[in-house]
Amino acid sequence: MSAENRAIVQRLYEEVWNKRKLELVSEIISPSHALHGPNIFGSSIGPEAYKRQLLVFLAGYSDLHFTIEDMIAEKDKVVACWTISGTQRGEYLGIPATNKKVSMDGMTIHHIANGKIMDSYGNWDALGMMQQLGVVPIFGHAKSLTAR
Repeated sequence: MSAENRAIVQRLYEEVWNKRKLELVSEIISPSHALHGPNIFGSSIGPEAYKRQLLVFLAGYSDLHFTIEDMIAEKDKVVACWTISGTQRGEYLGIPATNKKVSMDGMTIHHIANGKIMDSYGNWDALGMMQQLGVVPIFGHAKSLTAR
């Protein structure tokens, strides 16, 4: 079971995200799928919501690429540790294109049942990404608010 579940998650990152085969989203993501974690996209239930979130990323980062750093599968759970990289050539979450390359680490725990991803529990370094874009100062490089 773990090997099959691992293959489903691998397919999500390699085929859907990296090869942009959006037509596969409904084959991989359950109709009741929910994304748990930093919710910056609004509703996150089902394959259409998942596809909308993916398109938000691709609008800002047309060259976005997932690299799976590690994957652990046991029973009905698959943990993917990943790094995404890309160049912000389009608007992303209201931030105009910066043409800056970014890299962000994250981890997602996927719950699999009946051959589909039912839930995803994710966490990623959004602050680090915003710092790379120059939207948020890097700690130690900003003037102290308490300095006189």
